Amino acid sequence: MNTRLLLFCSLFIFSLHAYSQNKDGRYILDMVHNNPGEPLTQSVFNDPKALKDQGYTGQVFNDFVFAHAAITFKKLNPAIFPEGSKEWQWVMNAAETVRKNIKAAHAAGIKAYYFTDVIVLPKKLVELYRSDICDSLGRISFERPRTLEIHRIMLEELFETFPDLDGLVIRTGETYLNNIPYHTGNNPITNGPQSHIKLINLLRDEVCVKRNKTIFYRTWSFGGMHESPDYYLKVVNSITPHPQLIFSIKHTQGDYLRTVGFNPTLTLGNHSQIVEVQCQREYEGKGAYPNYVMNGVINGFEEYETNSPQKGYKSLNDIKNSPNFKGVWSWSRGGGWVGPYISNEFWCKLNAYVIAHWATNTAQTEEEVFNRFMDENGIAGASRKEFRELCLLSAKAVLRGHFSSELPFEKDWTFWMRDEFLAGVDSLPESPSYASEGMLYRAFSKYYNQGVLEKAVAEKYEAAAMWQKIESLSRKIVMRNKADQAYVRVSSQYGLLLHKIIAEGWNIMALGFEGDKTGVYNKSKIKTSIENYDHYWKQYESLKNENPACATLYKPYAFVYIGPAYHLKKGMGASVDKYRKLINTGSMDDKASVTK
Repeated sequence: MNTRLLLFCSLFIFSLHAYSQNKDGRYILDMVHNNPGEPLTQSVFNDPKALKDQGYTGQVFNDFVFAHAAITFKKLNPAIFPEGSKEWQWVMNAAETVRKNIKAAHAAGIKAYYFTDVIVLPKKLVELYRSDICDSLGRISFERPRTLEIHRIMLEELFETFPDLDGLVIRTGETYLNNIPYHTGNNPITNGPQSHIKLINLLRDEVCVKRNKTIFYRTWSFGGMHESPDYYLKVVNSITPHPQLIFSIKHTQGDYLRTVGFNPTLTLGNHSQIVEVQCQREYEGKGAYPNYVMNGVINGFEEYETNSPQKGYKSLNDIKNSPNFKGVWSWSRGGGWVGPYISNEFWCKLNAYVIAHWATNTAQTEEEVFNRFMDENGIAGASRKEFRELCLLSAKAVLRGHFSSELPFEKDWTFWMRDEFLAGVDSLPESPSYASEGMLYRAFSKYYNQGVLEKAVAEKYEAAAMWQKIESLSRKIVMRNKADQAYVRVSSQYGLLLHKIIAEGWNIMALGFEGDKTGVYNKSKIKTSIENYDHYWKQYESLKNENPACATLYKPYAFVYIGPAYHLKKGMGASVDKYRKLINTGSMDDKASVTK
């Protein structure tokens, strides 16, 4: 009897283990995207054991101290990092971290991959070989043979130093040097598709063929490969497929944004692909308030039937049977810059759970996986219906609060609200560096000329009404983990107050914008809306002060790519104050008080 029971238990445990694995040999990867230049993110998703338990097969390390920054280039020239120097010691410390990360991942039973910006090379190396590796514009260039040779040496030393490393994730287009004081670099794509082809062939030969390691080549770049089917095919059709060469593509035709299309390059060509999905959405609160996106990712977003119609594929369900589809890569935490900062990962965990567990067996529906999340988190009885309704409603509310469900919403306009910032309606940015100020001016101008500016503002109030419903639902949900239960409520209040601020801010700016155009301001409406705006800001600040688990707050400034604050003076606050000053000084036309 004991033997039979033991056999039964063993088979049961084996079946559970097998169920948690991907049945089709697909990659299920996760990454914590740490903020460049800031302390590392504290997260359960840093723990490879926790990833293994959720069905992940690999961990992508992205602390922006790249593995290829943790080598000395001694075979090329010992003078690059002289032994015993402070620079050499920095490399030794970085290498030890890489080894510890690889060892921990393997001990948990998953693979270890390192996020890698290309081109990144030691400053001393560039100084020594500048004439051999830089073009006439001073850029390190793969058009120079010596640059290719140096990268071959680099890859050889990299895998000699870290022989257990399973592979690399390659990014071009953006080069973050914040965490590597002794290195420099630039975008290698200096000659369009030919640059990609040259780089991919180098990686294929040196990593996949010669060393049987994996390359995930991210198509995210500047210049078209990520979004243009023609550009993508021009590159990949020039590369001989290899089982260890996989192209990694965001599910969106652009950054992780609503109202942009499903990525049309997915399923194209003859190469394996994995799909990148962000769980802590950088344009949509970063987990500070409910934002369940995986129903949209797996089944298709609401806007794909309204203002962003899709002619082709619109979801992972549509492409899951493609021979090119080899899995998913979730960004459980991070993306973007600075805050909001969260101390409770509940909403990130929900998004990560659903995408990872769905990927283990894509025959499941999104709702079936969602229901298992509720099972595991002790959400039972009537709370199940209310939790599901809250989560689905959050996606609708975010669409209307940040973007639009019906009106045209251009890709650039989305930058008006990103990370912890709320831009204003000033026509001119203070800085050309990724400035978000000026975006709403262009949006308001188009809406005003089309006669739909009032409708755009009404949509923001509609979003606030949805958040009122979400907040009401949150108070009815009972969960086993009382800290998570409290956070669901606090984060729902956060979403409600933030979107009330947004609605009033948009209303003030729209009324002021119209007044700027006509010379007649609706003084009474602007005054009432400013009073509401100020009241909601006070409530918002009180929510944070009274609830330690509450995320940090948004700031009424436009985002600019200038650290460490990433904002200057313009933004929603400045725009509102412009019209506040007009009211307070009485400089508006007296007719405005009776304008309807």
